[in-house]
Amino acid sequence: MPAPAPSSVEDARKLVADRLREIRRDAGLKGRQVATSTGWYPSKVSRLENAVTPPSDDDIRAWCRACAAEDQAVDLIAAARSADNMYVEWRRVQRTGLRRLQEWYIPLYERTRVFRTYCCNVVPGVLQTHAYATALMRSISRFHEAPDDVDEAVEARLDRSAHVVREGSHRFALVLEESVLRHRVGTPETMAGQLGYLLAAMAFPSVSLGVIPFSAERRMWMIETFTVYDEEQAEAELLTARVNITSPAEIRQYLKAFGEFSRLAVYGADARALITSAVDALR
Repeated sequence: MPAPAPSSVEDARKLVADRLREIRRDAGLKGRQVATSTGWYPSKVSRLENAVTPPSDDDIRAWCRACAAEDQAVDLIAAARSADNMYVEWRRVQRTGLRRLQEWYIPLYERTRVFRTYCCNVVPGVLQTHAYATALMRSISRFHEAPDDVDEAVEARLDRSAHVVREGSHRFALVLEESVLRHRVGTPETMAGQLGYLLAAMAFPSVSLGVIPFSAERRMWMIETFTVYDEEQAEAELLTARVNITSPAEIRQYLKAFGEFSRLAVYGADARALITSAVDALR
């Protein structure tokens, strides 16, 4: 069962549903009359008006036609699509493979100046090695039953990462749980190479890398992996979907959470010691 959409998505969908109800009332129609005109069951009208079922483009056109409000269909379709784009199922964006998903992020990465990323499960994409990214994407492709374009997807991810990490004025504040260093993605050799690259990346001027030790006294519980792009947009990664967050109030919550995680993390020599210990454990 898919994870529930967060409040910003629910709010956006409810606004569309409320607008459908307003259009019907402005036309002086009952829900049953809309159902008769469109050929739907009355229960569908109720589901659309209560945001239980998101309307399709055709649903909106039919609704507006039944209410003699065809001129409002275009704007309402745009609002519904915007709500849908806040909660995007992986199977939808991965149905043609993983490469296009990597390329989709390029404009967002290019315009973002400050990336704030918290990871509880895997190494952030911007710091993944070729072998680590390949092992991870093969697992993702297999689980989601996506077309196998892993080699192309890995190249696209590495090209994107090299561009934004080493060029321009981008800055990366990254906080990892220590478990990220210990979870084996690929072979021990793959993990050793990835951990070695993390040590090297700590010297990049654009990168601040912190690690939250197992021993940290938790003032903030572990949550889903997320990234905040500047202070304009956040993205959380669920098993079944990515959630795009644009509500200022919710973005502030993610920024607050990132601040808490940052204060739990260790940096510099202490972070290097944790990474080195993880390397040693592979031997």
